[in-house]
Amino acid sequence: MSHELTLGHHGPHPHAVGLSIEPALGERNRLTCAFRLILAIPHLVLVGGPVALALSFVFPPDGDGGMGWGGGGGVLGVAAMMAAMISWFAIVFTGQMPRGLWKLNAFYLRWRVRASAYVALLSDDYPPFGDGPYPAEIDMPRRDVIRDRWSVGFRILLALPHLFMVWILGVAWMLTGVFAWFAILLTGKYPRGLYEFAIGVLRWSTNVEAYLLLLHDEFPPFSLSR
Repeated sequence: MSHELTLGHHGPHPHAVGLSIEPALGERNRLTCAFRLILAIPHLVLVGGPVALALSFVFPPDGDGGMGWGGGGGVLGVAAMMAAMISWFAIVFTGQMPRGLWKLNAFYLRWRVRASAYVALLSDDYPPFGDGPYPAEIDMPRRDVIRDRWSVGFRILLALPHLFMVWILGVAWMLTGVFAWFAILLTGKYPRGLYEFAIGVLRWSTNVEAYLLLLHDEFPPFSLSR
C-alpha cells in the first residue's frame, strides 16, 4: 500500500497541510455510489463539492448573483470567505489572524475535505456534519507566529498559478471520476490509478484552499503527492 494512501501516518508532513486517506480499493458499496450525489446534497449545500472553492475563484460572481468566491463552497463557504476577508485586514495591520476566525476556517476546510472525499467516491462512509472521525482527515496545526504580511497582502495574485492548475486538474478529476463511477457500478472497485490521481488532486486543491483562506503562509507545492 502506498504511503500517501495511509491514514495512520502521523509523521511530519512536507507541507503546512497534511492529507491522509484510508484506502477504499476493495469491494465498494455500489448502491451508495450509484446515488452518491443525491446522498451528498446536505453536505454540498453546506460546504460544497470537490475543488469548488478554488474553482470559484476563476469564475467571479456575475451581476445576477451567481456564485463567486465562497459560493462554490456552500453556505459555510460564504462564512469562510467573510472570515478570510476580515482576517486579511487583521493580518496586514497587526501581523496576526484572530484565533476564532482561524478555527472557523479550519473547521470548514476539514468538513469540506470529508465531504469532497465522499462525493469523489474515495470513501463509502457517510461524512459527519462538522467534526468527527472519518477515513479522510487533514493535519493542519495552528502556528502562533507573526504572519507574512506581504504574502497575505498579495495572496490572490500569488495563488493565480495554482488556481489555473487546480482548474485544469478539476476538469480532469471530473472526467476520471465519471469513469470511476461506471467502473464501481460494473466491477465494484475503484481503479487504483484513478484513485491515487483523485487523492492527489484533493491534496493539491486542499493546500491551495488553506492558502487562500489564510490558514498559513507557506506557498503550496506544485505536486499531486505532497
